[in-house]
Amino acid sequence: MEPTTRDAACFEAGIKFGALYHQFAGTPVSPDSADSLERAIEESIENQPFCESVEVDILTEKLADEIDHGYTELTGKYLEVEIIIDHEDTEVVTRMEMEDGYPLMKIESVREK
Repeated sequence: MEPTTRDAACFEAGIKFGALYHQFAGTPVSPDSADSLERAIEESIENQPFCESVEVDILTEKLADEIDHGYTELTGKYLEVEIIIDHEDTEVVTRMEMEDGYPLMKIESVREK
């Protein structure tokens, strides 16, 4: 069976999340640098094909509560992300947020335009 447009759009969303998480996990971050890092992540991932939008929120209050020496490393526990893919008139909305101590990436919705 050939993959459907819907399958391809969901696959593209997964690729974007894999790139985002594994490219930026471990980046030094502080509450002062969070805004610029959010923009850098968004702009980097938005360069990829079929990426309609990326919204990254680094949870600065949580980050500040856990910093001992000026900064820490970026991990999933400090991130909430939404990525929207537009592939051949199929829109996929995906999110990443902590669930049961794990940065879970999931499909929120898929719709034909």
